[in-house]
This record gives sequence, structure tokens and C-alpha cells, in this order.
Amino acid sequence: MKIGVIMGGISSEREISLKSGNSIVENINKDKYEIIPIVIDKKEDIITKSKGIDFALLALHGQFGEDGTVQAVLQTLGIPYSGCGPLSSAMCMDKDVSKSILEAAGIRTAPWINLRKNDTIDFNKINQLGYPVVVKPTHGGSSVATFIVKEEKDIENCVAEAFKWDSEVMIEKFIKGDEITCPVYGDKMLPVIAIKPKSEFFDFASKYQDGGAEEIVVELQKELHKEVEKMALETYKALKCEVYSRVDMIVTEQGIPYILEVNTLPGMTKNSLIPKSAAALNIGFPKLIDMIIEDSMKISR
Repeated sequence: MKIGVIMGGISSEREISLKSGNSIVENINKDKYEIIPIVIDKKEDIITKSKGIDFALLALHGQFGEDGTVQAVLQTLGIPYSGCGPLSSAMCMDKDVSKSILEAAGIRTAPWINLRKNDTIDFNKINQLGYPVVVKPTHGGSSVATFIVKEEKDIENCVAEAFKWDSEVMIEKFIKGDEITCPVYGDKMLPVIAIKPKSEFFDFASKYQDGGAEEIVVELQKELHKEVEKMALETYKALKCEVYSRVDMIVTEQGIPYILEVNTLPGMTKNSLIPKSAAALNIGFPKLIDMIIEDSMKISR
């Protein structure tokens, strides 16, 4: 089977995508598959460079990759691909939409407001959230242009910076606590990973520099584990995820978990969280890639 490993793309996360793609190419079972690395430099590449492949293994991150557009193109071309479909990908990429769905489903997430380009900043609403707040691009990832803002005077500059990366910006109440990530594969949650960044929060450097954060598989206290598992699986279902996704949460000092966001194409670098979680179940990286291909092929789209 000809497997096209699709990487690169046009988003702010291009370099991370290239790392994910190259890592997959290095670790995939070459006895089983013919591997074709496909680097996307412009949008039309997804059509021209995908010709002749039997399956698209997506290592893209960010817009035009994780937002459902590439998935829709591949579906139109009749090329099966890995992971979530167009609707789920689009919902999870848009944090305003995904948080609205979670809130409607009764799943705990931090209060927020969302701004479009020409909206006036409503400082009264931000004051109601209470400082500090997190300012970030609504459709962003990898913590690019993400700021923890502690005072009103810094809001405008941070919002302006976030708007350089996106057409919408989210202002969300900062929840103090420990960050955990909960990979969901099919209908099961894989081992939970606790994230202890060296900086103030799990920012870009913490995620992608060696030693930027301590990421360890943890066993949560029994009742907390049950609640986290329930929330992760309900979130995965509410957002119509398929095959695998990564649900990120923050757990307060009082032991209350909040959903941060859902990643439908989580990183697949040597520092990435899903391979670490799978390894705790003795599922090696090549086997994990194999599972993703096989289970994605079973989906009728």
C-alpha cells in the first residue's frame, strides 16, 4: 500500500509538522508500506502531490491541515486519510465553537469571550472573567501568540499580537492548576500524561525544545481518574472525533478538571505526548502508526 505522509503546510505550525512527518517516515513499517513523503508548500499541492497514493497519513498541524479543509479535499478525491473527518476537525480547530459545544453538553471548560477583527474589546466582560486571562488565536495551536495577561493595560497589545496570526482571538479565564493530557484512541482513554513546564505555562518552547517540560505518565487518584476519563470520552464523542485525538485538561488545586482543547492531529515528534502515552501500554511508535492506518481505513466516509 502506498502511504503518503503529508506534512509541512502553510500554517504557523509548519516546522512542527515537518518534524512530525519526518518522525513518522523514520518509524513507519517499511516492510509493510511504500512510503511517499509529501511536503505541502501551497494549498494546491494537496491535489497534485497526492495523486497515486492509497492512503494519506496526515502529519499536518494548524490551519489548512487540522481544520477540516485537507480532509474534505482528500474525501472528494476518494483518498482515505488518518484521523478525524472534516466536521470534527473544523469544530476542534475553532476553540470558540468547540467550547460552545462542550458547554452545551455540560462539560466543564473555562469561561471565555471571542473577538472578531473589528470587534471592540469589552473590558467589562473581561473584568467579569477576572484576571489573569489567557489571550490566544481562536484557531491557533502550539501556543503560538498565547499570552497570560495579568492586568487590563496589557490586553490591547496582546490581542493585537494574536490578531497577527488569526482572524479571531479568544480571551479565556486563566485556570491555575496542573496540566494533563488525555489521549483517546477509539472509545478508550490511554494513560494520562502530566505536563510540568519549566516556564509559566506549556508554551511553544516547552512543547518543542528538549527539556522544555517534564512529561510523565501518571496514575491519578481513583475518583479524579474516573472524572477525567468520563470528561475525555464525552468530549471526544461530543466533538465527533474518530480514531484518535488528544484531550488537554487543567486540574485545579481543588482537584477540579477543566477541558482546555482537543487536538485532532496531535504531534508525532520524539517529544510528542501520544507516543509517550502509548508506550506506557507497550505500544511502540511503529505499532501505533500501524494502528492509526488500519483503524482509519475502516471508516466509511
